[in-house]
Amino acid sequence: MEKYKRTAIVVGGSSGIGFETCSRLVGHGWNVFNISRTPCKISGVKNIIADVVAGSTFTDAITKIGEKHGVNALVYSAGFSMAAPIEYAKESDYRYLFDVNFFGALKAVQAVIPFMKNKGGKVVLVGSLGGEIPIIFDCFYSASKAALEMLAREAYSELKPYGIHVTAFLPGGTATGFTLKRKVYSDEENKLYAPNVNRAVSALERMEQSGMSPAAVAEDIYRIILMDKPPVIKASGFKNSAYRIISHVVPEKMTLYVNDRMYKQ
Repeated sequence: MEKYKRTAIVVGGSSGIGFETCSRLVGHGWNVFNISRTPCKISGVKNIIADVVAGSTFTDAITKIGEKHGVNALVYSAGFSMAAPIEYAKESDYRYLFDVNFFGALKAVQAVIPFMKNKGGKVVLVGSLGGEIPIIFDCFYSASKAALEMLAREAYSELKPYGIHVTAFLPGGTATGFTLKRKVYSDEENKLYAPNVNRAVSALERMEQSGMSPAAVAEDIYRIILMDKPPVIKASGFKNSAYRIISHVVPEKMTLYVNDRMYKQ
C-alpha cells in the first residue's frame, strides 16, 4: 500500500463536477482514480473504464484499488437525467436512471466499506437540491436524489462507529455539460404535456447554466473531505443552503407554488 499518499476514488470524473473534483484532489497530492465510461483527461489521474450499470466491472475496480492502495475518500458523481411526464415515462428509462443515480452509488458504498473500516474514510454522494425540492417533469431524477439522501442518513448511523463519514452533497444549478446530456422526450412522446415540458426544460437549462461553476462546487466537496466531522447533508453555496432551509420552514404548498412558478407551471 502507498502509505505516503492518500487515495481517492471518483466515480464519474470525466466531466463536470467529477472532473473538477479530480482536479482538486490531484492538485493537493492525492492518489486519484477515476471510474467512468470515458477517461478523465487530467494529468496524474488514473482511469478505469467501467459502466456503473454493467455487471461487476465497476465494483471489481473499486475492490482492486482498495486492495492495492486502500481508500481514504470516495466521491460518487455519476448521474443521469430525463425530462418526461410521469404518465408517459418509459420503464426502461427510469430504471436506468435509478441504476445510475442510486443503485450505482449504493454499490460503490458497499464496495468501499471494507477498505475504510480499519482507518475510517469520507464518502461524498453527489445528490441535488432537486432531491428536496422537485424538478418539474424530472420526477425520477428528483426521486433518485431523495433516495440518495436517505442512503447517506442511514449510512451515517451504521458506519459512524467505524470512522466512516458519509455526506449527501446537494448542488443546485451548476453550469456543466450535464445540461446538454439530459434525455428530453419529444413532443410526440409528451403529447398534451409537451408545452409544459418544454417550458420546464428551458427554465431548468437557464437555472443550470447561470448557476455555480463546477470548480466552486468541487471546492466545496474537497472541504467536506478534509473535515473531521463533515455534515450528513450539505447544500453547495450560500444561496442553495438558504433556499433549502427556507423550504423546510415554510408550508409545503407554498414551497411547491414557488417551485411551480420557477418552472413556468
